[in-house]
Amino acid sequence: MPAVRERTAPHVHRPPQPPPGRRPGGPARGFWPYALIAPAIAGMLYLLVYPLVRAVVISLQDFRLRQLISGNAEFVGLRNYRTLLSDPRFWEVTGRTFAFMAVNVVLIMSISTLVALMTERLRRAGRTVVLCSLVLAWAMPVVAATTVFQWLFHSEFGIVNQSLTALGFGSFDRYPWFANGTAAFAILVLLIVWQSVPFAAITLYSALTTVPAELYESARMDGASASRVFRSITFPLLRPIFMLVLSLEVIWTFKAFVQIWVMTRGGPGDATTILPVYAVQTALSSQRYDLGSAASMVTVVLMSGVLVLYFRQMFRQEDDPR
Repeated sequence: MPAVRERTAPHVHRPPQPPPGRRPGGPARGFWPYALIAPAIAGMLYLLVYPLVRAVVISLQDFRLRQLISGNAEFVGLRNYRTLLSDPRFWEVTGRTFAFMAVNVVLIMSISTLVALMTERLRRAGRTVVLCSLVLAWAMPVVAATTVFQWLFHSEFGIVNQSLTALGFGSFDRYPWFANGTAAFAILVLLIVWQSVPFAAITLYSALTTVPAELYESARMDGASASRVFRSITFPLLRPIFMLVLSLEVIWTFKAFVQIWVMTRGGPGDATTILPVYAVQTALSSQRYDLGSAASMVTVVLMSGVLVLYFRQMFRQEDDPR
């Protein structure tokens, strides 16, 4: 019998493998991701963290116009906070701030939810018109929208007074809306709601599109009403997005400044003065930058406390067994 030769596999040269737990490329490859994000982090620290730290430092100093020029500010500890908290006007403004925030947030979330539900039920053409209108309203600059509202409610040339007078309400002829505290407060609420509803409505509508249609069909087959479907299916599924939008609206309405400053500057009197406006007025009226910084820090603490309560409630609801 012929001899059978065994063939051996050719020797293949393999590069040495790195030891386990070590990435190819060595320390250099691990350094590059941090180097690429370093400029963004540095910019964020300079634009966000540094002003906050600087405001905290100024709130603990005797910092007025003279110290702003010379730079020699005396450290006074918590004296500015004691002065601020002993001011009755500060507590009036704080109460007005929370009332302003509550009215705006309730109206924004209610109207946005209704608009999102309505948009979901429309056909494609109607849905496109509504969404485009919301985007256009949302894209309008804040100062431009505020100026338009000033024109609408102008006492002599405003279209609101002219329309009400034409409808038979003669008392609104040349009515000074911005000289009445309640009227000015209502106009600012209307402006901020009009500016905030588009974002909230589009976000909630986007979340509504993720709800499976089979759940709605099963609920209708069981005879559930529209309100029952919303309470049992829609809202529980949208609760995380709803709470996120609610938290953002709390932040944006709590720190509303541009609209109030452009339209009324906090007047008439203090009828439209909230904490951010109060802080600027305190800093600019008598060059008390220390008290203005202290008011800003109190605003940050109050806003953070409100958000902590919201997030605790949200996490508690997520952890509850169903």
